[in-house]
Amino acid sequence: MPKLVKNFNFPLFLLCAIAIAVILRVINLGSREFWYDEVLSLLLSTGQKSLYHTPKNVPVEIANYQSLFYIPIENSLGDIINTAEKFLKGLVAEPHPPLFYIGQHLWLRLFGNSEAAMRSLPALYSIGAIGCAYSIGRYLLGHRGGLLFSALLALNPFYLFHSLNVRMYSSLVFWTLLSGWALLETGRKESKPKKIWFWSLILICSVTAGFMTFYYFLFWVASLGVLVLLWDRQRWWHHAIRLSIGVLIPTPWLLWGTRQQLNNADLGRFAAGSDWLETISKHLEGILNALAPQLIWGDWVTSLPSVVIILSGIVAIALLIAVSIHLWQTNHQQLLLITLCFGIVPLLMMVGLDVVSGKFTVGFGWGRALIFILPGCLLLITTWLIKAAGKWQQLIVVSLLVFYLCLNISDYSLRSRQMFHEVANTINQQPEIPTLIAMDSKAWGNVLRVAYYLPPKNVSLLADSPSGLNQSLPSGLKDGTYPRLIWLHSHDPVWSRPKTEADKLEYFNNIKAAIPANYKLIETQELLGTMSIDKFTARTYQLTGGGID
Repeated sequence: MPKLVKNFNFPLFLLCAIAIAVILRVINLGSREFWYDEVLSLLLSTGQKSLYHTPKNVPVEIANYQSLFYIPIENSLGDIINTAEKFLKGLVAEPHPPLFYIGQHLWLRLFGNSEAAMRSLPALYSIGAIGCAYSIGRYLLGHRGGLLFSALLALNPFYLFHSLNVRMYSSLVFWTLLSGWALLETGRKESKPKKIWFWSLILICSVTAGFMTFYYFLFWVASLGVLVLLWDRQRWWHHAIRLSIGVLIPTPWLLWGTRQQLNNADLGRFAAGSDWLETISKHLEGILNALAPQLIWGDWVTSLPSVVIILSGIVAIALLIAVSIHLWQTNHQQLLLITLCFGIVPLLMMVGLDVVSGKFTVGFGWGRALIFILPGCLLLITTWLIKAAGKWQQLIVVSLLVFYLCLNISDYSLRSRQMFHEVANTINQQPEIPTLIAMDSKAWGNVLRVAYYLPPKNVSLLADSPSGLNQSLPSGLKDGTYPRLIWLHSHDPVWSRPKTEADKLEYFNNIKAAIPANYKLIETQELLGTMSIDKFTARTYQLTGGGID
């Protein structure tokens, strides 16, 4: 055993871990269906959002929605300008800045709208972030530190999930790491003026891009300001000018788009409770719900009991505190301060703003809005492993990376998301039969997923709220136009959620009773994905007596 440890090639192991992480991204580009938010990203990226209309209480052909997944044909400069205008107008109704959607729009023009094509751009951003992580780690901790930081980020389950997610979070981590790397490079005292100018430009561009990707990036920029005061105070004004320029460049968008976005934002959903004890509990729960998936479970949190997530969050906080104390005790104070500014300081800023504003945003979406703190937290752990772990270093590193790898492999092999493919397979067994899809959800993410995955020929959709489908369904079936009915019962309809379990059961029974007696139930399928909004029950009915038997 000692001989095995002695011959262990640590850098090669880390390089293999990074290579495996890249392979996992490539092979899983199209392994899952789009989830709710991804299909919304596709709609926004095509510039067709203004043409989307919430379904009424009458059937509509699936084909009417499928055209929204493509950029309209442009035969002239006027068509191009018209597409660009609709594209930008659609973005001001979103709560996020436009850069991510602009990038996806251009990518869509080049490679199409398949899952693999749409996810390949976030995957490329993540590979760029892995490279930036190596550079930051090498700057602070040497070659081994760079490889370790890069490997931890590459195999981190939370970042792997968002590397294959058609949302802005993968690119946000890239801009975070690139700006952090650029700031460190501008602080090199031995650098030549040309190099300083180059890295200053990179810093300004990455700060601008990050701010135009996600508004919370401003907390990261503020933490870089804190870092400057602790690390390079003598030249603070040089750094301040660069950071300020990066924030000021997006001013035209701030004046035009952000004001409209604030008017459309639903900030009420983040309101904290009135009782002070309840409020403190919710803030603490938010921190735990953010750290547990980021540092431990990744997307597995959507399948775990809340008590496991809370306990895991406590373990994550204890780990960060323990390694921080040990780094301080072993005289690595400067490295500790830098890593704290990269991860913990922006987290504390966001918690502080939540407390002052009476909102609850930290734990939203399992911490994805705080994903820019993930590299800093992993850098803190990397710093401790390189500088203070001693003889346990390699054992801990191997164990952690193997744990991450097992989580990733099990996530993408055991947790399938192919719900609507199963419905499409049912339809394609007899594609010539006119089919009505009745869904007790009008949420546009669900409507668009049905439209994206189901065949357009001979298929119509009737989407209504859980409390309204029982009234609209009989009129949609009264003339026998649809010999086949597939009722997609959503267990989480997103909009108009039933308030109680009794309401859920009542709505279900009402819809079931509203199906005409001459429709016979021939098949029931439980459709499961990776989230609660993916859970459907597909009940297939066939018209009997005068119809198709």
